[in-house]
Amino acid sequence: MSPLNFTHILTQAVDELSESESYKGLFHQHKDGEPLPSARALCEVIELARSILFPGYYGNSTVNSRTIKYHIGVNIEKIFDLLCEQILAGLCFRNDEEHSTHMEVCREEAANLAAQFISRLPGLRQVLATDVEAAYNGDPAAESFGEVIFCYPAIKAISNYRIAHELLTLGVPLIPRIITEMAHSETGIDIHPAAKIGSHFTIDHGTGVVIGATSIIGNNVKLYQGVTLGAKSFPLESDGKPIKGIPRHPILEDDVIVYSNATILGRITIGSGATVGGNIWVTEDVPKGARIVQTKAKK
Repeated sequence: MSPLNFTHILTQAVDELSESESYKGLFHQHKDGEPLPSARALCEVIELARSILFPGYYGNSTVNSRTIKYHIGVNIEKIFDLLCEQILAGLCFRNDEEHSTHMEVCREEAANLAAQFISRLPGLRQVLATDVEAAYNGDPAAESFGEVIFCYPAIKAISNYRIAHELLTLGVPLIPRIITEMAHSETGIDIHPAAKIGSHFTIDHGTGVVIGATSIIGNNVKLYQGVTLGAKSFPLESDGKPIKGIPRHPILEDDVIVYSNATILGRITIGSGATVGGNIWVTEDVPKGARIVQTKAKK
């Protein structure tokens, strides 16, 4: 049958898909000259950031102690240019007709935010070094820091999270969430960029870990695969939409261990030094130093 015989079907589909009611809430009105976020560019940003934070492990393999300053300088310039454009895209995406901002003002703000982010890279490297150390010390199978940096999905996910978190605290819209979702797709580890996580953090194996937006995690905390730090049912507004911005995820204090497939829900506190066993639900506070495990069924 000739494709021409289907013209009326195709035309009807175009007409229906072009009706404003059909795309209400699903359409972004792009303005000429405004960039859109680019997953490809953000992948390059992450690769450049990793090459700066872990020199010799990512990026140019010829880097050495004599050339490291040159290589980092080149990569800093590249990441600054890429970040300026991507942050600008986020700012443009945030702005609507009611809160429109002149393009040049947005471009200047984007450059300022990109520069501020780069100024935080030394501190970012320091805290990531503690995460690498925690992963190495927490896994008898790890033979070197290099193996941890190269191979462990937790380090990829945590480095994306820490990069995204810095951008979020600077006020960059949209881009931080894209960065953490990139790591989620790559590793199966879902960390919201708004979560607050201390030093020496590690995730063993990692697949299926979920850390919600208002989670607070102290220092020297270890999670195993399948752990969820989630929310219980949350209050709704009069129109049935969830109320935004309320703390609804757990607080894990220092030195907490949570074993595989444990689910911790709501704004509860797991006290410092506590251990949460695998395959259990926790919806109430856990005292400091406590050990919570499944109860054996009585025969």
